[in-house]
Parts: sequence; structure tokens; C-alpha cells
Amino acid sequence: MSARPPADVQLLLPLDDGFVHTPTPSLPRHRRVFCSRNLKMAQIAWVGFDMDYTLAVYDQRAMDELSVGCIVERLVARHGYPEDLRDHLFPVDFPVRGLLIDKKLGHVLKMDRHKNVTRAYHGLRELSRDEVRTLYHSKRVRPATPRYHWIDTLYALCEGAVYSGVVDAFERRGESIDYGKLFEDVRASIDSAHHDGTIQAAILPALGRFVVRDPELAPTLHKLRSAGKKLFLLTNSQWPYTDAMMRYLLEGFMPEYPQWRNFFDVVVCAASKPAFFQERRPLMERDGLQVRPASFPLERGRIYEGGNLHDLERGLGISGDQVLYVGDHIYGDILRSKKESAWRTCMVMQELEGEIYAYETCRDDFAILDSLEEQRDHLEEDLRFYQSRFKELAKRDASPSSDAERMRFKRAIERIRGRMKQLDVESNTLERRIAQRFHPYWGSLLKEGNEASNFGAQVDLYGCLYTSRVTNLFAYSAQQHFRSARDVMPHELG
Repeated sequence: MSARPPADVQLLLPLDDGFVHTPTPSLPRHRRVFCSRNLKMAQIAWVGFDMDYTLAVYDQRAMDELSVGCIVERLVARHGYPEDLRDHLFPVDFPVRGLLIDKKLGHVLKMDRHKNVTRAYHGLRELSRDEVRTLYHSKRVRPATPRYHWIDTLYALCEGAVYSGVVDAFERRGESIDYGKLFEDVRASIDSAHHDGTIQAAILPALGRFVVRDPELAPTLHKLRSAGKKLFLLTNSQWPYTDAMMRYLLEGFMPEYPQWRNFFDVVVCAASKPAFFQERRPLMERDGLQVRPASFPLERGRIYEGGNLHDLERGLGISGDQVLYVGDHIYGDILRSKKESAWRTCMVMQELEGEIYAYETCRDDFAILDSLEEQRDHLEEDLRFYQSRFKELAKRDASPSSDAERMRFKRAIERIRGRMKQLDVESNTLERRIAQRFHPYWGSLLKEGNEASNFGAQVDLYGCLYTSRVTNLFAYSAQQHFRSARDVMPHELG
């Protein structure tokens, strides 16, 4: 068996003409890269990647079931919850990203881009519109306060499933519960499962069960490197877990890369994002079991830990807008890097493929909904006309002819209002049917009615690009000029 070349050796990589084609119009929508802000890849010198849920695509149900089991076991064994919770079926399909937990009332909320609560559940019971209006529309909801907690990562979906499941179980039994304490116990349980290595110990021996191994990942990274881009890995995972995961994802696919570290110019583990972008934690270098302060500039083939944005830019010798960072965490990867630096960003959303599929299957319903809204616009114009004429006639002296005309206009107003109520019922029924195709509880991840959801608005605002998986970049030139759609304001619409 031939010896492996050291990880710090820069290999000569062949340019494959098949790697430099541009996407055709037939590129499936679910495999496209979408652009919220113009980005020229030709101006990008470094492409950085998060690992978990970015390079490593997890099977969400398998991960949720593992995490829920760990949380429930700790709730019972360490926090004194009822033993029968171990046998309770928790709804792993209930939560989505972008939800807000109200720790005071035990509710889970969805908000639109204006941070108005649009949907809410108590346990698994949906709150009525009147309940939502009474609780959350009389004064502004402030998500940044300690009362609330965002579910903003795929890792955190298990928290929403257990929280809502326990609330539902206690409510069905007629027992009271401290919703705030429940949330803290759930968070403490999943945190301890990660910190003591329970989650990682379950994943590593069974990577095929928990992780989707994408054969296009290695060629995608190779294509970027062949075009002259330098790559770095920036992950919160510890080195042993990172090494095992990246071996599984990348080794054995391309002979030019016998070790996964050959793909990357710099590797930073245990980064503690989002603190990495906000604090000045020291950058360390790992050498086996020894850890010492890093020296600059950073060197290919070495393993770094911790650190901060400023030291990484210094160590790479780059300015911010030369970096494209690809991650899945809307806050820790995308929002914080965008607010604290000039880095360009690409948001990876596993859910996007399902979101696009649902959108495609609802095209006919959306067309009907547009037609109903157009009818309502015409009816409102007619209503204004008849109301105006009715008021004018009311000012005239009474006469048999004017009384008859007023009655005619009054009946017309009543007919229009009746038809508008009917349209409201039809539209509400259609909107609920559309929402069910996206998600049985929460509807679309990225939209809420005609508005973007709060999560969708964050993706649009902070993600220069967004896509369903890293390997979608393979279909595009490494010099691609991504162009955003023209931003249309209401006054520009027909």
C-alpha cells in the first residue's frame, strides 16, 4: 500500500472541461442557487464552509429521534418528570425553523416579516385567530427578551418537539406545569447530551444512518479549487468529531485527494460561532493532544481551534468581501457574519427542496387565489362607487324617485358585501389548503400569506445566496455572476 502524502502538500489538480459548464435553463428548480444580492464569484478568493448541516447533511428524522430520546431520558432521570414520558410519542414533524417559543404561556409562535404573530400552538392545539389577536396583537412582541426563544437551527427542532409534546401531555391530564422551567430543563437536557458526547457517540458508529453521503461533494470542492479558489472549514465541532465526519464525507471519492484535509487550505474547529464573529477569543493550533497559540500567517495542513473573525482574516491575508461563507445557521453563520464583517454569505436550507416541491404543486391554487384577489379588488371599487352615490342621494330632499334610487344602491351595496364575504371564505379555505401542502402545522417555511415569514425575511436580508445543498454549486461556473431579481415595490405593480 502506498503511503499517503502529507496533508500540507498542494496537489496539482487537473482541470476537467466538464466542471466548467454553466447551468442550462432545464436545471431543476430544487437544485438551483438563488440570489438575493448580486455576487460575482470571480471576485471571491476564499470560500469557507460550516460542517454540520452544510457539508454534512443529516437525516433529520433520525437526528430528531435520537435527540428527543436523549432529552426525554434526562427529563425523567435528572429533572423528575413522570416516568411515562419515556413511552410518549413526541411529534418530531411538528416544529420548523423560525418558530418562537413563548416561555411564559407555553405557546409556540410563527411570525411574519414584520414580527406579527400569525400562527400559534399551545402544545399541539392550534390557537384561534381571536386567541392570537388577544394575546399578541394588543402590543408589540419583543422576541429579543428573555420571555422568548427562537428555534433557528435544525439541531433545535428536537427542543420544539419535546417542549410542545410535554405541554400537550400535561394539558391532556389536566396537570399544571411551569412553562419557563420546562423550557430550561429541555435546553439543559439537550446541551448535556451534546457536551458529554452522548449524541456524537451514537452518530459516529452509524454514520450511514444519520448522514447523507453526497458523491457530488468532493467534485464540487475540487471544481472551486481548480478555478483558483482557496477553501477553509470553520466549524463549531471539536476536532475528533470533525475528522471522523470529514473522512466519511470526502475520502475515497477522488484519487487526487487521498485525505480530506487536501481539500482545504485552513481548518478551524471548536469555533464557538456566533461568538467567533463577536469576541476576540485566542486562535490556537492543535498538534496531536497539544494545543498552543497559533502563529501567523496560517499554514496549510495545520489544525486550528477557537479564534475570532479578525485573526482569521489576518491569518488568511484577506479582506472581508473576498470571502464567501457557506452555512446553515441563520444566526450563527449568516446573520452574525454579515453584521460583523463584509463576508458574502450563502445559506444552505435542506428544507428548500420540499418548499419548492410544494410551491410547484400549488401553482393552480395560487392562480385561483390571484383571481379571487382580483375579483375582490373590482368589488371594492364598485363598493366605493355605490357608497359614494348612496351618500350623495342621502343629502337630497326626499322624493319617491330618490328613495327608490337609494334602495337600489343599498341593495347593490349589500350584494357586493355578500359576495366579498363569500370571497373571503373561498380565499381562506384555499390558503389553508395551500399551507397544508407545505407543512401540516405551519405552512410555508419562508412565507406567511402574501408576506415573507420572519425566517424567510432573514434569509432574504442576510443571505446573498441560498440553496438546498452545497453540491448545487457544482452546476455553476466558479466565476458565475449571480444576479438578484429586480426588487419590485407595490407602486410598481400593475
